[in-house]
Amino acid sequence: MSDPQEVAKAFVTHFYQSFDNNAQSLAGLYNDTSMLTFEGDQFQGSQAIVAKLAQVGKCFHNVKSMDVQPSAAGNAIVIFVTGHVRIGDAQGNPLHFCELFQLVSTGPGAYYVHNDIFRLNYGL
Repeated sequence: MSDPQEVAKAFVTHFYQSFDNNAQSLAGLYNDTSMLTFEGDQFQGSQAIVAKLAQVGKCFHNVKSMDVQPSAAGNAIVIFVTGHVRIGDAQGNPLHFCELFQLVSTGPGAYYVHNDIFRLNYGL
């Protein structure tokens, strides 16, 4: 398996650049078994996931941290991301978010997003 840190860094950069420019372009990262939990609502399959992400609208993500662990006997990677996001033309303070991905290998250097969990972090 490729170095999990390198895979995660490349994936996170690609994911958020793609999301910010054209959420529809994320379809190839998911498949029919993929699951997204977005603020508690679940979506399964590439089509449903990308439809939900596109529904969010224009976003501007700024990743602040990333933690990575190998998973499932070496054929998967877990990535936990924290950062800030601005949605639409929102001015003022950005929203804090966290997102967890599990990437599963489909072959040398090839992965798909099997699990994706997203939450906004509101101050209490």
